[in-house]
Amino acid sequence: MNDLEKPQKQYIPWMVVGLMDFVTVIGFDDIIYNFQNQGLVAFTSWIIMTFFYVIPYNLIVAHMGSTFSEHGGGITSWMRETNGDTVGYYAAWFYWITGLPYVVDVANSVVISFGWIINGNGNIQANLGNAWFGILTAVIFVIFIWLQHFFKNKSLEIMSTIGGGAMFIMTILFVVMTFIGLSKGAPIATRPFDFKAFIPKDFFSLSFLSTFGLFVFAMNGSELAAPYTKDMRHPARDFPKALKMIAIMTMFLTLFGTFSLGVYFNAHHLPNDLKMNGSYYAFQAIGRQFGLGNSLMYLFAVVQGIYMLAQLAVILDASTRVFLSDVAKRFMPRQLTKMNEDGLPINGYWMTTILCALIMALGALLPKINDIFNWLLNLNGIVSPLSTCFLFWSYTMVRLHQDRFPTPDYTFLKNRKVGLVVGIWMLGITFLLGTLGFFPTDATADTFTLMLVLNIVVPIGMVALGVLMPWIAKRQRNTVSGLAFSRNTWLIFTVLSLVGLIAAATYGMHVNLLNHLTPVIQWAIIIVVDLIIAAVIIKVTSNGRHQLLAASDDEVSN
Repeated sequence: MNDLEKPQKQYIPWMVVGLMDFVTVIGFDDIIYNFQNQGLVAFTSWIIMTFFYVIPYNLIVAHMGSTFSEHGGGITSWMRETNGDTVGYYAAWFYWITGLPYVVDVANSVVISFGWIINGNGNIQANLGNAWFGILTAVIFVIFIWLQHFFKNKSLEIMSTIGGGAMFIMTILFVVMTFIGLSKGAPIATRPFDFKAFIPKDFFSLSFLSTFGLFVFAMNGSELAAPYTKDMRHPARDFPKALKMIAIMTMFLTLFGTFSLGVYFNAHHLPNDLKMNGSYYAFQAIGRQFGLGNSLMYLFAVVQGIYMLAQLAVILDASTRVFLSDVAKRFMPRQLTKMNEDGLPINGYWMTTILCALIMALGALLPKINDIFNWLLNLNGIVSPLSTCFLFWSYTMVRLHQDRFPTPDYTFLKNRKVGLVVGIWMLGITFLLGTLGFFPTDATADTFTLMLVLNIVVPIGMVALGVLMPWIAKRQRNTVSGLAFSRNTWLIFTVLSLVGLIAAATYGMHVNLLNHLTPVIQWAIIIVVDLIIAAVIIKVTSNGRHQLLAASDDEVSN
């Protein structure tokens, strides 16, 4: 085949990459979350964070993407190039696993948007209850985990363009209609609405500072576009353009959006479920003010559903690329590096499914859906900033060893020393804000202790699992059979999994899900479900062991 016969590569325009990335960076909900935490003070916080965090954040990502424009692993590649394979693996692992709470959170938001579309209100606790809310969330993220490999770049472009563009338009619509209402003498809900309302009163209090982790969580994620630099025509030149576009859109969305929320909500007395339902309340209020009833609310609910589904598609696709495209296989157990006939990490999908289910199960310990939603958000305000530290560490290494990393087409801060100071600042402040996030901001007296324990246990579990993977891989390499564990260990693992999951499933169905049915029907369903769980666990553990035996035999024969 000559050059004329070869199919031309389809490049992604930089504006589309920007919209794909914008979907993962900021949304109307992100403004709502921080508005509930800080009220109108969030306006001032957004200004501070925009100039001292958002702009340098995006320009640092642009610098790194331009420096390593030929590498498709994003943060994974950057950390490997600057710090070696071992650090690169841990960056890839933590960056991937700390995104899973957000995957669950996004799936929760999809269920909530469907609830508003179907019921016209946000009383999801009464309409579903904890059990069905968890089941529907599980169905959504499992579908996307197992179908996301069917999403090609073109379909991701379409979903992200529609979702990101529509969300930005809805926010502009909300802001414009707010100012039109004010010009016609519409009342302002927040009183007093003066300069003092925008100034924090207890800036150095732990309860106030602990809310800034959600600001970082709301604004980070632009590095997720890095794996798509390979699909751009001029990545070193065009990627920074996409990041600058995101910074401008973020600034508009956060500042004007927060101001507008202060017009429709009394910032001094906010609803307890504002984080979960605030976006819908906002469009419901503005629609009724202009005589449109609930039409704007329904429109936003549809846009929100598309936006969140686009987020799931982009996050799962991009994070999978970051995790698997450039991780040294010697750090991973053989099961997770196994590809099926389509070249997909099928066992990696299983692990994603299991970990998301565990996070949901821990959240189910909380009494109400609103508590679960708030806890997942605050958990993201911890793990997301801490994983982002890898980005600023790699940038600091690039500026520290500039002789090893030539100046790219785009350079953030020509002066090396200034660039180094900014990198250290971003690393330090991100780590501090993530650490302060362990304090459970939204907890009540009844849920404070449990939320605090969960905030500590889940990140420790993520770290422990990340350390465990290389240990298992080393055991596999150092045994004759190629197995990390003996037959007896596999048997014990299977039995414990069976007992634990069956007990949890039986209790959950008996207490929360099927308690309205007669005992005979209830226990008939429970027994069937328990048998299915037992069959799946036995099949999975048996297949896993046989796959490893077959792989080790192949290595011996070769």
